[in-house]
Amino acid sequence: MTMKIKLSDHFTYPRLLRFTMPSVAMMIFTSIYGMVDGIFVSNYVGKTAFSAVNLIMPYLMVFGILGFMLGTGGTALISMTLGMGDRKRANEYFSLFTYICIGGGAALTAVGWLGMEPVARLLGAEGQILKDCVVYARIVLISTTAYILQFAFQSFCVAAEKPNLSLAMMVVAGVCNIVMDALFVAVFEWGLEGAAWATALAQIIGAVIPIVYFARPNPTVLRLGKCRFDGKALLRASANGSSELMSNLSMNLVTMLYNYQLIRWAGEDGIAAYGVIMYVNFIFISVFIGMAIGTAPIFGYHHGAQNHGELKSMFRKSLVIFAVLSLAMLSAAEALADPLSELFVGYDPALKAMTVRGFRIFSLSFLVCGFSIFGSSLFTAFNNGLVSAIISFVRTLVLQSVAVLLLPLIWGMDGIWWSIVVAEALAALLTFGCFLGFRKRYHYV
Repeated sequence: MTMKIKLSDHFTYPRLLRFTMPSVAMMIFTSIYGMVDGIFVSNYVGKTAFSAVNLIMPYLMVFGILGFMLGTGGTALISMTLGMGDRKRANEYFSLFTYICIGGGAALTAVGWLGMEPVARLLGAEGQILKDCVVYARIVLISTTAYILQFAFQSFCVAAEKPNLSLAMMVVAGVCNIVMDALFVAVFEWGLEGAAWATALAQIIGAVIPIVYFARPNPTVLRLGKCRFDGKALLRASANGSSELMSNLSMNLVTMLYNYQLIRWAGEDGIAAYGVIMYVNFIFISVFIGMAIGTAPIFGYHHGAQNHGELKSMFRKSLVIFAVLSLAMLSAAEALADPLSELFVGYDPALKAMTVRGFRIFSLSFLVCGFSIFGSSLFTAFNNGLVSAIISFVRTLVLQSVAVLLLPLIWGMDGIWWSIVVAEALAALLTFGCFLGFRKRYHYV
């Protein structure tokens, strides 16, 4: 029987990989099942509907930031509290953050509903694309609360030393989404509405699983129960997770900016090509995010317990793993650019050629982006939300916005694809500067 891995353990490479693999697999599966909508919509409904989904998707994803913020920021606080030996308070924090996600999700649903059409128009949608944006968004917004909870529990389950639960949650939700996409879109021919309902129902299923598990007696260190409102803890968790909030908010705002530029430079085909690249990009980036999610509670625990030796060991091992993953992701992306583009838009040779070229340039960013993702997560784990937020803000909003506005003026369409590469390289330099600057405060070197 395999022994349970605890946050307090000494992590060798095999033990660290075993502990983080469920988080990595969870993120990969999340990306794959999110990609399924795109495949079915593109091949069964058409290029226009596919462009509409890609245009409005960043707006819909913005509402998941509450889950990212309280999931990562709250997990940092929960893990540190567990490291200090206060299990009762850790459970109160866990319950409070979960309930805030539920209440906040309801409020954000209303906000999203009111803003969807004006935002779609602002992004350049008109005619049939505008109609498709509104149809898709109205249905998917129904599951906003579930979407937020899914993101939050991806981190909470790791803090509970139960990363396999978050993986199971995403596998069940993902399989349901794939099956429903096949039925609703390919068999029943419900079109774009069918794809939207498949996504919404899958997200709801994925959120119900951890709620039921943690609401009942369970063998983990966490359980949902009564708690009092603790504004100080909520503020601290929000500050801790501000980098993840900023990262995801910025990423979606920048995606909107990319779409705005692409519709100017290449029209509907540009948005479709970028949509394919983003779907595939999420799969590769999810490996880095999964590793960051998996390692953050370990860093948070040992920071709380002041185990400096283990912090140094974890930091070295993490850098080595991220370096190896960077090379592997780049190699895989270059090799798979053509077949993955064929899967989405093989019916249009010109669009496929644009997509392949764009992705082969874009994928160079995989060499460096993992280090910034790890750095932001690391400082969140240390409850230093400011440094984490600076890395995320500069990486995802400042550098990419400047690059995507300026580089097309120099290199045309290729400038749009090179924007992410230039921005990620500069962000990696900033991250390593932070590693050096804070090494004495947190004793990881």
